Amino acid sequence: MRTNKSKDEDFFQKVYFIVEKIPFGKVTTYGSIAKAIGIRSSARMVGWALNSAAGDPSMPCHRVINRNGELTGKRHFATPTLMKELLEQEGITFLDEAVDLKKHFWDAAEAVD
Repeated sequence: MRTNKSKDEDFFQKVYFIVEKIPFGKVTTYGSIAKAIGIRSSARMVGWALNSAAGDPSMPCHRVINRNGELTGKRHFATPTLMKELLEQEGITFLDEAVDLKKHFWDAAEAVD
């Protein structure tokens, strides 16, 4: 019998597997990751998994944004502007305060194909 903790750890590992595959200069959304894992309604859980990886320099969490292109995870970075700075260093452009998704979106399903 599996415990909830094991299920969470398995889910987190699936999230991390996908996040590690997001190409330089691209972004994906919490929802796209949840859909790729097969649990479309778990976008918030994806955010929770990424919060657990905060501070891990090998995990490009800055490339995960919300469905509107907004940097809702920016509060989990060392400074409020670091997430945007990291994205801009990769050549990602913004329309006002949101990432230009038409130009930079990467479908997380590509990681599990």
